[in-house]
Amino acid sequence: MTIEEIYQAFDRIGCLSFATVNEKGEPEARIAHLLAWDDDGLYFMTMYTKAFYRQLKATGKVSLNGLCARSEVGHDGRGFPVFDEGYAIRLTGTVAEIPMEAIKAKNNPFFDLCIADQERYPAMVVFCITSGRGDIFDYDFEKAHRESKLERSYFAFNGAPIQYKGLAIDQNRCIGCGKCRRGCSFLAIADKNGQFKIDRGRCDECGDCVVNCPVGAVRYGQAQ
Repeated sequence: MTIEEIYQAFDRIGCLSFATVNEKGEPEARIAHLLAWDDDGLYFMTMYTKAFYRQLKATGKVSLNGLCARSEVGHDGRGFPVFDEGYAIRLTGTVAEIPMEAIKAKNNPFFDLCIADQERYPAMVVFCITSGRGDIFDYDFEKAHRESKLERSYFAFNGAPIQYKGLAIDQNRCIGCGKCRRGCSFLAIADKNGQFKIDRGRCDECGDCVVNCPVGAVRYGQAQ
């Protein structure tokens, strides 16, 4: 994914949760939104009088996520939750404060709101997420429009490494019994000539394969 595509996926949501760590090592979160993007990264604003600002400056890190779906949860006849299909997106990255002079020097209409907001609220400052990694969790748990419950895609930009999620099967321990595949409701396990492999784009890490494997061959990892 390009930085523009990542921005658009967040922008369709609007309000996002931004998480940082305070001086006691405790996580804190608040609602904000992204304002702009360019090849240098993704931009947002806060005020230097806020704890959010101090935490960004102290750690140089931020994590954000959002949900593009109807947030209400229904229930079926058995009382189990029913979720409308949608996607969640999350990103963890490094941040840097960008002086307003540098924002103005970009001569990019995309940043006009940043400039106007700082003129209205002089304590406003701009931060750029200069590099980051994350994933889009595209789900259809009821399989209303496709056979798979999950289609997860990964992204990274400006030198950050992609960090894959999902479980993996240790081929040195696997005995080829197929119990993991039969127990996977996400249809994330394929049988390739008697060798079972987990598709990390479909794996939700639900643990059913771990429970069903009789030899403990399923593990957490980035490759298999």
